[in-house]
Amino acid sequence: MRIVLLGAPGSGKGTQSQKLQAKYGVPQISSGDLLRDAVARGTELGLKAKAAMDAGQLVSDEIVLGLIRDRLSRSDAANGFILDGFPRNIEQARALENLLREIGQPLDAVLLLDVRRETLVKRLAGRRVCPKCGTVYNVHSMPAGTTTCAKDGTQLEQRPDDKEDVIAKRLEVYAEQTQPLVEHYSRLGLLRVVAGEGELDEVFERMEAAALAKPVPEGAITVRRARTGSKGASTKRARATAKKAVRQTVGKAVAKKKTAAKKTAGKKTSGKKTIAKKKAVGAQKTRKKSAPKKAVKTKKSPAGHAKRAAAAKRTAARRASSRSRVAPARRSAGVARSKAKTAKSSTKARTKQARAKK
Repeated sequence: MRIVLLGAPGSGKGTQSQKLQAKYGVPQISSGDLLRDAVARGTELGLKAKAAMDAGQLVSDEIVLGLIRDRLSRSDAANGFILDGFPRNIEQARALENLLREIGQPLDAVLLLDVRRETLVKRLAGRRVCPKCGTVYNVHSMPAGTTTCAKDGTQLEQRPDDKEDVIAKRLEVYAEQTQPLVEHYSRLGLLRVVAGEGELDEVFERMEAAALAKPVPEGAITVRRARTGSKGASTKRARATAKKAVRQTVGKAVAKKKTAAKKTAGKKTSGKKTIAKKKAVGAQKTRKKSAPKKAVKTKKSPAGHAKRAAAAKRTAARRASSRSRVAPARRSAGVARSKAKTAKSSTKARTKQARAKK
């Protein structure tokens, strides 16, 4: 495991690198710690660094690289290392690449801890450090009233650069310096962006997965430059690049665990839904069978009513016409029959009379 940690002040690089160091047995190498140790021991490089700092100058990259080379030559760095605080610019990144190539220990990954600005300010303003062992604490997570180190009882201190009036400037400088590094390592396929907010163990799990992920081929990641000129533009560029990179370099270990958990939960939920659906369908069929059938009413249209009325009128008219024609004929026939009967009766009467006279 040979990695570089990038992240704004207060992003948690020190805490997470300590957890990686404890688990994998590789040293955490901080450029600041190297300088302080070299100055305290009075080494050749330490004396040069002290002279530069006393003169109000920045310690040269040559001195810092010399300290890193010396540190990596120790036996505990044979299986890897975690670089924190270096490089800070493109020139230092290229110089570091040359050094690591010379000693045969090229980088495996560059981890960028992505944390919101408001969270960074809160963490930095509340940070306290043990001057003896270097353990970092935060007043927002410590028990109320705690002012000493839990390891050695030393009084905790606040770093001068953690004062609130200094924090804003530090974050601006970081954004300006780090954006070129984000683009540089993205092009090399080494960048891994890790969400730095949440529980410590959750962040560590993401860090570990990103550190062990396979390198991305060079040129596979395209980094777009954001517009400059507006306040906070550097920070926005870094975040935009980080978000794009993380979509392309998701930690496989964490992803597999989440996918497996989702599949298991999905199967259980699907089985329950299927059973519930079958029960609902069965109940619906039962209700349909037991429900009484409703009579189907045929709606008669207005046009049908009109047709039937017209047909009835025509039938009534035909019947009336037929009766008007038949009635006179029947009356005539009746009169004729009546006259014939009368004539017949008269004939019979005269015949009887004639016979009587004889």
